[in-house]
Amino acid sequence: QVQLVESGGGLVKPVDSLSLSCAASGRTFSKYANAWFRQAPGKDREFVASISWSGDSETYADSMKGRFTISRDNAKNTAYLQMNSLKPEDTAVYYCAGDPDYGSIWSRDYRYWGQGTQVTVSS
Repeated sequence: QVQLVESGGGLVKPVDSLSLSCAASGRTFSKYANAWFRQAPGKDREFVASISWSGDSETYADSMKGRFTISRDNAKNTAYLQMNSLKPEDTAVYYCAGDPDYGSIWSRDYRYWGQGTQVTVSS
């Protein structure tokens, strides 16, 4: 069993940066792939990025490539999402997800979820 808690959301201006954290409980964190999804009001949950349990492989949604970076520190049981050059359209609730298998961009394939953290990009 893995429990995930996101933090780091907030209100920022366009082109600002923000770093999200996903703290996991449970000894098996290092055996799970992690992913970030986001959901804007009235829209479906959208894949942002994922990282393998070892950290050796990363996948990004096309619109996030070059702006967002996913990482993890298994010693701290924490995954991260660094977001740069933020745009108003990045406004959403950001969710951390975990699953034993790496590679899916579909939310239905992820077993564990955090409660989400709000990111608002506005001038």
